[in-house]
Amino acid sequence: MFVKQTILTLLCACAVIAAQAQEQLSYRRNSLASVLVYHPEDEFGPEIYKAFDSLPIPDKYDDHTITGARVIDNKDISGVQRNQNGYYKATYGHALTAAEIQKNALHTERLLNDAGIAKKMVAKWFGFSGETVEDATFNTELIQSRGQYNANDIDIALALQTTRGLVALSDAGEELLHNTFVLVNDITYVTAEQEAAAAKLALGVIGGILDGLTGGSGGREMAKTAGAIADSFTGFNVKTHSYLYQLDWNDSVAAVFYQFHYTDKPDPAKVQAFLNDNSTYRLKYVAHEYEFDKKSVLKGQYTRTELVRTICARSMDKNIVALAKQYEDFKVKTPVYSVLTNERGKIEGYAAKIGMKEGINENSKFQVVQRIQDPNTGKTTYKYIATVKPKKGLVWDNRYNAVLEKADGATLPYTTFVKTAGGEILPGMLLIEGKYRKVTE
Repeated sequence: MFVKQTILTLLCACAVIAAQAQEQLSYRRNSLASVLVYHPEDEFGPEIYKAFDSLPIPDKYDDHTITGARVIDNKDISGVQRNQNGYYKATYGHALTAAEIQKNALHTERLLNDAGIAKKMVAKWFGFSGETVEDATFNTELIQSRGQYNANDIDIALALQTTRGLVALSDAGEELLHNTFVLVNDITYVTAEQEAAAAKLALGVIGGILDGLTGGSGGREMAKTAGAIADSFTGFNVKTHSYLYQLDWNDSVAAVFYQFHYTDKPDPAKVQAFLNDNSTYRLKYVAHEYEFDKKSVLKGQYTRTELVRTICARSMDKNIVALAKQYEDFKVKTPVYSVLTNERGKIEGYAAKIGMKEGINENSKFQVVQRIQDPNTGKTTYKYIATVKPKKGLVWDNRYNAVLEKADGATLPYTTFVKTAGGEILPGMLLIEGKYRKVTE
């Protein structure tokens, strides 16, 4: 009886592990390319450039960076600013108005589309390569890899001949190409020296008024002391305006690509048609976010270079979190890493590799969903499983350099969640913050 029970237990465990492995395999990220608006006229401009260039795409997104499309140089831009070339620019004492933000956003959309960035993103998705027009071809290897499709499901020549194949291509378009984004970060900054200078100017005026009223010099001495204190806080704060753009991939765009441009064998006419097409593939502006944290970092805690890198990284991460909450298609999906049990086997929580970097706090709420792919059509759906929230005191601080700062939660390996409603949660099921419109009950 004992042996029989043991075998049964092992078989059940193997079934669960297999199911979990399959669910892990089904994890699909959104794809992201990140671009910097570079201000060479600024003192810290080159260091912001270096900091940005050294930071990888957040690991909750697939890297879809386009070679040669990482930087928009402000000095090369015209047509936006009223009195000088370049963008409407956030500076100390001047916050961008809603109208200026909209003009920057739409002008950037034109710049990206004039540079053919959308077409280059499509070319990357479909493995476009070749030395000449005569030998260039496309392939679906990246789509198969990121979408976990088998070769037959996503073979375009075969897919175009069957209803199931067309559904598979449509699913890949909706799940992968449609969820391809460009994030343009316009980063300017405020130093504490600038704030101190303004403070000293204000204090000097106040001191002069006091001296005029009292006939003494105490006001001026007070101003000098206060100015010296202000000078000791030499923090560096960035003003980050992030503009989000999405690849405009839909059924009509896909029809043009598959019928007139895609070829997995040399076909100079189709390749040339793809290269000449400047209207089908576009990026569209979808959202904006602004982040400015006035908390200064004391000089000496970092080197100047590391200070700039840390603050730029955290500022951009905050904007990504806000954009994901604001724009449905940009939501991050994260797999449940493991089910946490005590020594008696009782479930005490669920681990996931996300934390403060993704904006999680003890008030965050997440849906747990299961991705289901119809075996007959290949169509993907998401089924609601449960609702969870972070466990108090167990939110992972995975922000850039949090370990260096010895921040609370920085040494945790993950965030622990507890279930507040719903059914059984297994590793590999997906966490999505808030409510996700594609989820079915």
